[in-house]
Amino acid sequence: MERRHQPLHRFGGCLYPRRQLRYLVATDTMKNTVYAKAKECVEELSVEDFAIRLAKHFTSLYQQVTAAIVNIVEKPWERVSIDGQPHEHGFKLGSEKHTTEVILKKSGALKVTSGIEGLALLKTTKSGFEGFIRDKYTALPDTRERILATDLTASWTYPYESIYSIPQKPLYFTERYLSVKKVLADTFYGPPKGGVYSPSVQSTLYHMATNVLKATVQLKMPNIHFLPVNLSNKDNTIVKFEDDVYLPTDEPHGSIEATLSRFWSKM
Repeated sequence: MERRHQPLHRFGGCLYPRRQLRYLVATDTMKNTVYAKAKECVEELSVEDFAIRLAKHFTSLYQQVTAAIVNIVEKPWERVSIDGQPHEHGFKLGSEKHTTEVILKKSGALKVTSGIEGLALLKTTKSGFEGFIRDKYTALPDTRERILATDLTASWTYPYESIYSIPQKPLYFTERYLSVKKVLADTFYGPPKGGVYSPSVQSTLYHMATNVLKATVQLKMPNIHFLPVNLSNKDNTIVKFEDDVYLPTDEPHGSIEATLSRFWSKM
């Protein structure tokens, strides 16, 4: 796994009275601290646990630091297979990223937000869009047959308010991340045989969020459009659209987002 770390700090009072920097922790020091703490790890840690470890270091070592904010993005390097055999040292970079932001105050108050970025999902049928408002500016036709594709971003906030309230289980956060990713994909696709019909991106997004909802879940699902190619007319029927040729597009596209909360649940 490749991990990108970004520790930030909050300080009490002004940092620069009369141009004095005696309370400032240099960014070079922060960078070296990340390397040193990574070197100290003798066991595999989730990105959340490593972020908490960094935040705890900065808030405990420096008296003037009132809170630490640590952001980590984990990129998945996946072992490749050659002729069906796992390669000993060959890897390829996966698509989606595991993200986390940890905010830890000197008082011990904790906030952990994790997420997924760049989870590309596509299904070639069982998707439609109809019954929406029509006025003089509407050109989009109703359909019950289209490609549904998106580049999913999701985030969720855990309910733990201190380090001591986190379940003491190795790689607990990694298990939760993989579980959420599976639920999102299973809800999007449906069962292997037959799948599930999506009446709209909005509906699918809502069901995906409710199925993983434990505390607060945010989902962003921009449309990745595949437009029917139809060049036929009364004089030329060479390229007539028959659910077979599509044009992938980038911009413009709609971006559908939702935030769902259930205050009494536990992640």
